[in-house]
Amino acid sequence: MTTTLRPEGPETPIAAGGRTRRWRILANGRPVGALRTTAVPRGSQLWGQISELEVTEGRGRGRGTFGGLAAEEVLRNWGCARVDVDVPESAPAARGLALTLGYTERARNLSKHLTAAPDLPRGVVARPIGTEEFPAWLGQAERNHLRSLLDSGLSEEQARHKSRLEHRDLFPQGADSPGVVLRRLYADGEPEPLGSLWLDLHLRDLPDGEPLAWVMTVEVSPAHRGRGHGRTLMLLAERECLAAGVRNLGLNVFTHNGTAVRLYASLGYQVANRLYGKQL
Repeated sequence: MTTTLRPEGPETPIAAGGRTRRWRILANGRPVGALRTTAVPRGSQLWGQISELEVTEGRGRGRGTFGGLAAEEVLRNWGCARVDVDVPESAPAARGLALTLGYTERARNLSKHLTAAPDLPRGVVARPIGTEEFPAWLGQAERNHLRSLLDSGLSEEQARHKSRLEHRDLFPQGADSPGVVLRRLYADGEPEPLGSLWLDLHLRDLPDGEPLAWVMTVEVSPAHRGRGHGRTLMLLAERECLAAGVRNLGLNVFTHNGTAVRLYASLGYQVANRLYGKQL
């Protein structure tokens, strides 16, 4: 039996010079599945994405493996430097396929439904990050994120572009940008911050249509780590989310950050998706 990949339609251009195309997986000319390949510009490189990979007939016969490998070859020919796949937690077979094809889990998307605003521990206070403090905070946040991206397996160029995109472009009005919550945590009467929080209220939608806010960064100052301040910052994020009228909060955690993974699990956050990637 011959398995092939055939275009379902023409390529579609996307923003900034990217491209996407949907394909059919055929067995002896008969459709048995489909997938989509997408190339997204990231700095001077293209990143590939494989989505909509589904085998509709004859599962367990290697057709998913064929589809994944064929999609990688398409993306390689398009000039992509790496490929990522975003796999729902509800799809264990797809997670197994990603591992079989040599992908490494880089990150997890977590979410939690909020019901009541938690109390913060006594002896701490949260204050907004003001205009004067903002440039120094932003520079440090970008450097910390860059290190995490490098640790997760990205090349230096890929990490620098992604970090810059996720920080500089999201603050059109600096600390006063709409939909952004920036807070620092202090011990009562102490001038040095214990840590900081960046919460994004540019709402996303859950599959059921409910709005979802997003924790962009939680950072505890090095001298104060290991004392529960990361948990306090997450409780602060939940309070700010509910104060804005949003009852669902999500975040991204790098898989290599075991301390953070355990913290979020202890707070009741559930895995929604896992991001796998590899260099081409």
